Amino acid sequence: MRAVVITRPGGPEVLAIQDVEMPQPQGEQVRVRVHAAGLNRADLMQREGHYAPPAGSPEHIPGMEFAGVVDVVGPLARRWRPGQRVMGIVGGGAQAEYLLSHEGLLVEIPENLDFVQAASIPEVFMTAHDALFTQADLHMGERVLIHAAGSGVGTAAIQLARAVGATVYGTARSPEKLERAKPLGLEVGLDAQNFAAEVKQLTSNEGVHVVLDFVGAPTIEQNLQVLTNWGRLVFLSTLGGVQAQVNLGLLMAKRIQMRGCTLRTRTLEEKLTVTRLFATQVVPLLARGTVIPVIERAYPLAQIAEAHREMAANKNFGKLILAID
Repeated sequence: MRAVVITRPGGPEVLAIQDVEMPQPQGEQVRVRVHAAGLNRADLMQREGHYAPPAGSPEHIPGMEFAGVVDVVGPLARRWRPGQRVMGIVGGGAQAEYLLSHEGLLVEIPENLDFVQAASIPEVFMTAHDALFTQADLHMGERVLIHAAGSGVGTAAIQLARAVGATVYGTARSPEKLERAKPLGLEVGLDAQNFAAEVKQLTSNEGVHVVLDFVGAPTIEQNLQVLTNWGRLVFLSTLGGVQAQVNLGLLMAKRIQMRGCTLRTRTLEEKLTVTRLFATQVVPLLARGTVIPVIERAYPLAQIAEAHREMAANKNFGKLILAID
């Protein structure tokens, strides 16, 4: 089978399309014929040698989300049959013609979505749903600030927050991305450098109940300032740095909760729970069109290096996808 292979750590030029061995399902595994796969920033970090895949995942084939058709089921798999359209997340290996997944990590694709649309969904909507509702316990009528509003997770989080009646504020690298996010449910786009003052003014100094952050160190002080009493701050990435000074007095006075969140390093049991909640609470919204996949562009497999360069430039709004047909 063909697969994207990281030949050595480095830039996009180290990526190659190579023939690799076909995986064989064991136990509760299912082999999926992949038709499309999502590109994520973790793929760029893995290519550079900074983000090793979890144990049991292919070391040199990137890709964490996919859409395709069940090909072969393992001897203990009972939930799926060949021919069913499925999507899901894996620790790695999604950017290939075939992959293996535990049967419990697969979700049926709604009939209204094609493979490219479906491949843009699992990582970002599972991450956003978990962060907003499991980690931050967002409720109807609350206010939420979503950084990187034009990212894949950002566009998913905006829609899910709007779907439960939350008021959504957001930051982005450009005014254009903020404008594109407004039809998704973004109430107000904010200056990424001075968002705390703007939020306080807009909320009569009350602030927001939840913050989803992808930046890390540079935004932590303003995040604490902008949160209400009993506010919740969830870190999904640390693109701006991991070391920061924290005003513990402000954190304690407001009784703020801070939590780090990532899907890739979780146990199988944790991932099964995230998948189940996604299947029962988010997939029906996708099937009705209440929330939608947001895609900037789909690339053929041969243009994987170009797709990496596009993501590194931070110009895309929503997802970049690889079409593997």
